[in-house]
Amino acid sequence: MENILELNHVTKRYPGFALEDVSFALPSGCVMGFIGENGAGKSTTIKLILDLLRRDAGEIKIFGENTADVPVQRKEQIGVVMDECNFPEAMTATNITKMMAKCYRTWDGTRFAQYLGRFDLPHDKKIKDYSRGMKMKLMLAVALSHDSRLLLLDEATSGLDPIVRDEILDIFLDFMQDESHGIFVSSHILSDLEKICDYVAFLHKGRLVFCEEKSALMEKYVVLKCAKQELNALDRSAIVGVRENSFGVEALALRDRVPAGLTCDPASIEDIMLYHVKEETR
Repeated sequence: MENILELNHVTKRYPGFALEDVSFALPSGCVMGFIGENGAGKSTTIKLILDLLRRDAGEIKIFGENTADVPVQRKEQIGVVMDECNFPEAMTATNITKMMAKCYRTWDGTRFAQYLGRFDLPHDKKIKDYSRGMKMKLMLAVALSHDSRLLLLDEATSGLDPIVRDEILDIFLDFMQDESHGIFVSSHILSDLEKICDYVAFLHKGRLVFCEEKSALMEKYVVLKCAKQELNALDRSAIVGVRENSFGVEALALRDRVPAGLTCDPASIEDIMLYHVKEETR
């Protein structure tokens, strides 16, 4: 299976912050969730992928080619949705399809009109009068209307109500029916990522903590609930992070290292992320 996106030892340094030695690969036909706290470097990573920033070291490949060598016709197969709508607010959807037809040789006005209908977006209403949810759906309609194979999404569902988010997740699942497609999505709404992702990459303070298949990741860990003395009796190498409360302790633990008889719950992606951070602060 070819990789639709690869980062190899990518580094970008700023005064007071560095994205250091980030490597991961997104296979075609898969969705990768990109998680981490604010300021972890997620948006910087996406801008590096898009060549909007110059990296200090490392290599980025899209469709198997170095980003500097990807021809224009292949770059048209990248659909981008950022956390803000970047179209002028005086424009309408009708204006946008005329403009996009001049920007993309692969622009499909009929498909765009179909998405407008599916999203219940008006053709002649100015963007300044759109709600946030409408703006995000408009951006997604644009990204899906020029023969995209790879979607890069930076917090595209943040601030949207659950009904709109669920509608957008359905669109992503439809898009992924073609196994030559891929989605790289950054989001703080980790429950959404659990629904659609095949891989999860966790960035913390500019460093990649892990990048693993979601199913293997969630099988790997459990949330252990026990008394403090029971925790102290365990091999500490089996424990990732600990949270204490008045009733005892909760800990993220390796499933295969927890003795039978102790109370364990399945670990969510949010649990796995938070406990990794807690372990660092201990």
